[in-house]
Amino acid sequence: MFLFISGPEIIIIMLIIVMLFGADKIPEIARGLGKGMRQLRDATNDVKKEITKTANKQGIDTSIVKDIKREITSVKEGIDELTGPVKRGSKF
Repeated sequence: MFLFISGPEIIIIMLIIVMLFGADKIPEIARGLGKGMRQLRDATNDVKKEITKTANKQGIDTSIVKDIKREITSVKEGIDELTGPVKRGSKF
């Protein structure tokens, strides 16, 4: 399930998109969205690199980020271990 949207709802949305834009415009729209997402990801990565570079120049210890990520991962794994049997047992 993607954002609480089921299969028939996705089909209806796709039909509406085809009716509004036409089948020949959909690839152009998809390319434009893909390029936009790529530019956003590149900009985000550039900002991350700049922050890391500036922090390293100023002598700020960035290893704390790795420690935080590791701790978050361990908490997620603990939650998955607890909720795994519950998720598998549910019939929803």
